[in-house]
Formats: sequence, structure tokens, C-alpha cells
Amino acid sequence: MKLKNKVAIVTGARRGIGKAIALEFAKQGCNIVVSDINKRDCQKVCNEIMMKNRKALAVKCDISKKKEVEELIKKTMQRFNRLDILVNNASVLIEKPLIEMTEKDWDYVININLKGTFLCSQTAAKVMLKQKSGKIISLSSIAGQTAFPGLAAYCASKAGIINLTKAMALELAPYVNVNAIAPGVIKTKMTEPFLNNQEVKKQFLEKIPLGRIGKPEEIAKTAVFLASNDSSFMTGETVFVDGGWLTH
Repeated sequence: MKLKNKVAIVTGARRGIGKAIALEFAKQGCNIVVSDINKRDCQKVCNEIMMKNRKALAVKCDISKKKEVEELIKKTMQRFNRLDILVNNASVLIEKPLIEMTEKDWDYVININLKGTFLCSQTAAKVMLKQKSGKIISLSSIAGQTAFPGLAAYCASKAGIINLTKAMALELAPYVNVNAIAPGVIKTKMTEPFLNNQEVKKQFLEKIPLGRIGKPEEIAKTAVFLASNDSSFMTGETVFVDGGWLTH
């Protein structure tokens, strides 16, 4: 077990990549704080984790609100008295042409994806620096490295995460390792509308040298690596798990 008796917070953990990370961490011996905006769904994930004989706590949290993030960390410390790993996974997407995008649309995406990552990382880092140990892992995207029409806010937020990761790595060293994962096209609820369009799916597959759509579990295994001692000499890096998309 690579994460035996560690304590991790995973945001956006009620489904998709976040859920896969939470379950894989539990499989590796980690106790999990499952956080999302829907506590009932979080509790369902907690029940699965406890079936693996690990401890779990469900916490409802809107990561774009500082007070709720502070409460998330507070509840984690009250329950476990430590925080070893933070996974900034919570993310939203609005598909809309730039000309039609409203300020509200822009703020919604940036506030969850980028501001939320900042708030969670900043608050968790205070605990980790006191412990003189910790791992922060943020979910970026290939959209942070290349652009997609109709996804201006999403692309900007994910690009921001890549450089925020570097900045945090510099400031939090040597005690806290800060890295990011940039998935390609992964089969989740977020990508479902795109993958259900056969023409779009065909275009995606043509850009993926490995010729298939990725699975949430494949991102989860990368997260285990970054959360474990196996990555102890890595910080400030973004690992692209995209089936080769960006090799073009």
C-alpha cells in the first residue's frame, strides 16, 4: 500500500475522475475526505471507501467560497488531526462561443476551476507547512496547453492551474510537493455530451495516437504516484495523461 494511513482531501469526488481517485487512494490504504457540492452523493462514495476498510468523511463544500474551504480543512483536522494530500479535482465547463459568453459564465468557470484551486491549496498549505510535509495535486487538462473553440474560460482556467502549480511549488518547497495532472479526453459525465456526438468522438479519436478514450481509473493511478513517496523528487510538474494527443 503506497498511501497507508495517509489522509487525503479529494474535491469534486462524487463522480468521475474525483471518485476514481478517492477509491484508488483508499485501495492504497488512504483515509479520504470526500468533498463536493452534493453531500448525499459524497456519502455514497464514503460508503464504498469504508467497504475497503478505510475511514471516510463526507463534506459539502463550494470551493469558490473561502469560508466553506476553511470549514472543509477544519473538519478534516477535527476528524483526522492531519492532512497529507490535497487533490484539487472539482471542475466545471461551459461550452459557449466567446462572443456569446457572459461575465457570469466566465466568473462561474474561473471561480470554481482556478480560484477554487487557489483557495483549497492556500488553506491546506498552512496545515502542511506546520507538519513540514504534504502533497498537493491539481487537475489541469490538455485544454490548458492547447485550445478548443467554445471553451475560452475552461482553457484559461486550466492553463492557469499549470502555472499556479509552478508558483506554489516554488513557495511551498521543500516541505510540500505541488504537481498537476492534465488529462486528455476521459470518459466522464463532463465529456459525455461530446462523446455522445459520433462525429465529435471520431474527431477526438483521430487526434489520439493510442486510438481510444481514457478511463478515470488511469488518471487515478497517476494521482497515486504523485501522492506517494515514488514522486518525492518531483515538484512544479504537470503530467499529461492524454493518449498522445499533444504529440501532434
